[in-house]
Amino acid sequence: MKAIILAAGYATRLLPLTKDFPKPLLPINGRPMINHIMEKIEEIGITEVFVVTNNKFHLIFEEWAKKYEGKAKNIKVINDNTYSNDDRLGAIGDIEYTVKNCKINDDILVVGGDNLFKFSLLKAFDLFKSKRSSTIVAYDVKNLELAKKYGVIEVNKNKRVLSFVEKPQEPKSTLCAICVYFYPSNKLKMIDAYLAEGNNKDAPGNLPAWLIQKDEVYAENYDEPWYDVGSFESLKQAKEDYGEKDVDIEKLKKGIID
Repeated sequence: MKAIILAAGYATRLLPLTKDFPKPLLPINGRPMINHIMEKIEEIGITEVFVVTNNKFHLIFEEWAKKYEGKAKNIKVINDNTYSNDDRLGAIGDIEYTVKNCKINDDILVVGGDNLFKFSLLKAFDLFKSKRSSTIVAYDVKNLELAKKYGVIEVNKNKRVLSFVEKPQEPKSTLCAICVYFYPSNKLKMIDAYLAEGNNKDAPGNLPAWLIQKDEVYAENYDEPWYDVGSFESLKQAKEDYGEKDVDIEKLKKGIID
């Protein structure tokens, strides 16, 4: 299995903090955010990781990869050759770009580069291996209003996903897909089929939402902390929950980070 970390966004909601620096490399308790993600990937034995980014930030990621000290010794930084938020390929477009350009024929784990979680992926990985089907990592936000911001799923007692709706106005549950997905190698061609139909390339949840109409998709639910680092408020919370004290959100909003 190989891992793809999605890091090609421009994090416009965190400007000016991310004007010249990628969000996944922002420090969380003294270490780049992506390092915390890498540890979770390494826990399930993955040693080959593709970090897909853009023309603006790829050199910064390449410097990070050279200095990274962890179990994953084979890190490849992929430049998707986009220059701004206006010409971005989107998350699913970046998955396709990486799979094709790197000739990936293995099972893949896809993780958002701004997706912090304290739980191990072993439970979801075991489900994936037992079912040999696409598998979603899910988290119960326990709030219907909050669920409107995410991809909401319904599952049966066997953990099969029955429905998946991105940012629903009336969520059927509070169980949400976070940006962590396992895909088997024999389903990678489905990405091409999805895009060939002209479907949305952006939100990564759109792909499994489409897949459940054509194939079995499963989900593993977690209760341990998860952080969708997309705002100054969530960044502050993540930094503090990972051990930093009294993070000044006004400094963050001015582009200052410790």
